[in-house]
Amino acid sequence: MLSAPLRVRFDYTRSTGPTIGNFLTNLRARKLVGVRGSDGRVLVPPPEYDPVTAEPLTEFVDVAETGTVETWTWVREPLPGQPFDRPFAWALIRLDGADTTLLHAVDVAAPEDIHTGLRVRVKWAAETTGSIHDIASFVPGEESEAAVAAADGEPVTVITTPVDLSYKHTASPQETVYLRGLAEGKLLGGRTDAAGKVYFPPRGANPTDGRPTDEVVELPDRGTVTTFCIVNVPFLGQRIKPPYVAAYVLLDGADIPVLHLVLGCEASEVRMGMRVEAVWKPREEWGFGLENVDHFRPSGEPDAEYDTYKHHL
Repeated sequence: MLSAPLRVRFDYTRSTGPTIGNFLTNLRARKLVGVRGSDGRVLVPPPEYDPVTAEPLTEFVDVAETGTVETWTWVREPLPGQPFDRPFAWALIRLDGADTTLLHAVDVAAPEDIHTGLRVRVKWAAETTGSIHDIASFVPGEESEAAVAAADGEPVTVITTPVDLSYKHTASPQETVYLRGLAEGKLLGGRTDAAGKVYFPPRGANPTDGRPTDEVVELPDRGTVTTFCIVNVPFLGQRIKPPYVAAYVLLDGADIPVLHLVLGCEASEVRMGMRVEAVWKPREEWGFGLENVDHFRPSGEPDAEYDTYKHHL
């Protein structure tokens, strides 16, 4: 069976709103704040809505940068992107003046140096920017660092969080057959038996009855546009200049349409029922993936009758 390392990376950008924005703005000034709930508890980090009444929370409360370890776990082999490249502890820390715990790293040399009940304090980053990383870590001790406020600036209203996920994907037996077929220029679907639906890409099992889709069906590289959208808005990492069309193409002989690009004509000319054909990349660029098909283009055939694809919308 085929397997391959995969990595997903993107920057997630979101607005903070008044509650999280205030928390981050105070972090930039090397201050910690929570918010008071309807039951009188001080919640840190501050949620936007009361966990009891679901009403917006607006009463901010200063809390200390010292606290107590409530529970912890030891990280023997740190992963890329974690606070340290050496062993450390993750801990839930209840800051003095707070009633809930904050998850953060504790910089200690060995598991023997941390325990439930340990008193710790914030170690601030050398430069604060308005993110949770302004707390570099917690360290054992009671005495707070001298508070040095960051330069005045606009409130924090937007944060960008890099997302980076690396993992190894091992294909199922049916998926392996499909991927090897693509490397040979074939479009292979799967079904349970001659009376079953043909799935492309093939699934390991028929979702209606759970039987394995072990029967391989080779499909032509022509099909019908069942539905589509015109992409008009540019976004980060876009390979094609808008407008262009992303469409579901029902390959001849298949029962499930596959999402792909439709190019080779004006976006406004694409329509439901349009007959299209695959445009393959040069053979030397083929790998084990559907990207071997660069896009679909109009085949010049008459449009398909609606009744031939209406059940696949």
